[in-house]
Amino acid sequence: MPTLDVRDVPPVNRHDRIHEEFEAMDPGETLTIVNDHEPKPLFYEMAAEVPSFDEDGYEVRREAENEFVAAFPKAEE
Repeated sequence: MPTLDVRDVPPVNRHDRIHEEFEAMDPGETLTIVNDHEPKPLFYEMAAEVPSFDEDGYEVRREAENEFVAAFPKAEE
């Protein structure tokens, strides 16, 4: 399961980096994102623009004040 910590990535580059990682995964894999805020905007963007994103499998949990861990699963083909 790939994990991407984007807290050190400039905000303007985060979504592009996440999309690249997600597209490189195989169907059935889950990309785990570590972020400094809840990634709701990314969730809505992925749901609207990425057909292979399994929105029903999305999960997020807050680990610390500035640490949110979110699972973005890629649907099976």
